[in-house]
Amino acid sequence: MSVLSELSVGETAMVVALDLPESVQNHLMHMGFVPDASVTALRRAPAGDPTVYGIDGMEIALRRETADSIHVRNAALDLQDEERELLEAGR
Repeated sequence: MSVLSELSVGETAMVVALDLPESVQNHLMHMGFVPDASVTALRRAPAGDPTVYGIDGMEIALRRETADSIHVRNAALDLQDEERELLEAGR
């Protein structure tokens, strides 16, 4: 598990948890940052902060300070797990 700010541009991950004050957490959850949501790092500002993320059909810019508090897991690993489960179920 890592944090959202560690994603490279073009990389996709799944939201695990938000470690933020309740008001900020609620605001982000209303924008789609909920557990198991897919989020992609789309682009970074020239100075490196903020980063624009794609989630639930929207583009949202977050400062590194906020993205450091959003825990994610690698979406590619989730896909591999699903493929393995399907193969095992087919046996």
